[in-house]
Amino acid sequence: MLRHSRWFAATAVLLVAGIAQASDARAQLDAFTRGLTGLEGQFTQQVADDNGRVRESSSGTLALSTPRLFRWEYVKPYPQLIVADGRTVWVYDPDLQQVTRRSQGPQEQDSPLAALIDPSKLDRDFTVTEAGTSGGLNWLELRPKATDNAAFEQARLGFGSDGTPTRMEIQDSLGQRTTIGFSGWKRNPTFARDTFRYTPPAGVDVVGEE
Repeated sequence: MLRHSRWFAATAVLLVAGIAQASDARAQLDAFTRGLTGLEGQFTQQVADDNGRVRESSSGTLALSTPRLFRWEYVKPYPQLIVADGRTVWVYDPDLQQVTRRSQGPQEQDSPLAALIDPSKLDRDFTVTEAGTSGGLNWLELRPKATDNAAFEQARLGFGSDGTPTRMEIQDSLGQRTTIGFSGWKRNPTFARDTFRYTPPAGVDVVGEE
């Protein structure tokens, strides 16, 4: 279940100031993403059930780039690596010595995190609502327009006073809530050549699609 929760967060997760009023989260998103082609940073993540009980806490690093490239690496409490290279999604569990692969599909395209790299997806794929200010953050609420097989029911993006995305909250149809905190953003970094490439280590089991 915990590994499934990680997968959900990364995909639903693998998807925001100028003169704008403090409550205008959309303006903050537009300003942050202007001229943006790549991002890297750190994250913390908590997954809670429908009763609010925290089932998992984790942390790691992430990298995003256009088009359709991401790297989501859990460091604590145990390692796991998820890489999307534009065609294939790779999930490596070192403790299981196993790699799972599948064709990259709509799960990644429909992630609310994709809005950080491709804001044009917002109005096309989501119903977007200004959700006010709470906890010192300005919030933008996203609901998928295509509800069939949607990876999540709603997501909220929170922006700090400096206009950077600081927090994301994702709720699925079962009431499970994933909260992700972001820090250390670097805009348009120079990525290492293998950031969005993956080759399974020798000796591990590889399962899934060819």
